[in-house]
Amino acid sequence: MTDNYGNINNRDRNIALSLVRVLVGLLFIFSGLIKANDPLGFGYKLQEYFEVFHISFLNNFAVAISIVLCALEIILGAALILGIRSSKVALGLLLTIVFFTFLTFYSAAFDVVRSCGCFGDAIPLTPWQSFSKDVILLVLIIFIYVNRIKIQPLFKSEKTQKAALYGICVLAFGYGLYTYNYLPIKDFLPYHIGANLPENMKVPEGAPADVYEITYSLKNKRTGESKTMTDKEYMKTEIWKDSNWEIKGEPEKKLVSKGFEPKIKDLKISDSQGTDYTLELIENPYYNLVIVAYDLEKSNLRALGDLNAIAMNAGEAFNIRTVLLTSNSVESATAFQQQNKLAMEVFYADAVPLKSMVRSNPGLILLKDGVVINKWHFHTLPSYQHLEDVYFSNDNK
Repeated sequence: MTDNYGNINNRDRNIALSLVRVLVGLLFIFSGLIKANDPLGFGYKLQEYFEVFHISFLNNFAVAISIVLCALEIILGAALILGIRSSKVALGLLLTIVFFTFLTFYSAAFDVVRSCGCFGDAIPLTPWQSFSKDVILLVLIIFIYVNRIKIQPLFKSEKTQKAALYGICVLAFGYGLYTYNYLPIKDFLPYHIGANLPENMKVPEGAPADVYEITYSLKNKRTGESKTMTDKEYMKTEIWKDSNWEIKGEPEKKLVSKGFEPKIKDLKISDSQGTDYTLELIENPYYNLVIVAYDLEKSNLRALGDLNAIAMNAGEAFNIRTVLLTSNSVESATAFQQQNKLAMEVFYADAVPLKSMVRSNPGLILLKDGVVINKWHFHTLPSYQHLEDVYFSNDNK
């Protein structure tokens, strides 16, 4: 009887282990693939963490670290499902999830990084949601680690296991390197091909606004008594009518409920004098070329030269307007423009939206009537002839 119960318990435990392995493995693969789809974006997120922990000297290595971390997630997840190197993989998973759990807890508790980037821009999570997810994963991975010796490889041959692991590594690293050099396979940002930028910037009439609670610190000038109360309590009690009570310091403002937020909320394009040109540029009813180089000093000069030639040809042949958007100062951008004899107009915007517009420095966006018709990494820039044949000539027919 005991043996039967023991066999049943072992069987149930093995079934549970298999299910947990597949669940954790798939989640790690999914998480790794989503971030590897946009390693530059994940690199920007890592830079936020580097700033928080005062290790900003790693900023120049953020993309490399991003690609490695994404590949590691994919490799660990796939190896777990296949049962390859179970002890080492279980330990790697445990160390990884402990590290991520610490980061998400720190982000949530101290409100330092508002979105962890766990699933990239595809599934944005709040810090507390990310932490909760990691706690659940931590429990599951501890279960895997405790039972690691019971994990049997799908392939019995050591040679086959090595070949499978090698193939997984090549695919994991190759995917991240490809998307870094040729733009994300799937663009989850509000500037993706087909996006209507003016629509993404609008706030619908009657949309709910942010609701805040304001807390006042009060002190009685006569008795010295101190108290705090919300703005609603302040008005309801009519304490403001008593001249003995005065507000001390700045009121504390706390967000109670989040209102409607447009997909694009931080894009403002201005000229060297600070005049706002945002709507004029993005609502242009004709084809126009937008070159995005958030940091001119770090941009690819050869690509800028090719883009300059495209801009001149497009302007001469079809009167196509070409603008360059950068976050550089007016002085440095003007000097750069003169030094490199750039023929396009230069406008200015914050680096954050520019980094979201195209994951390339520089990158090219083709707009028409506010819609993103196409976009290119500087490694895959179209020729002027291609733009003429596919877009400009057909527009005049």
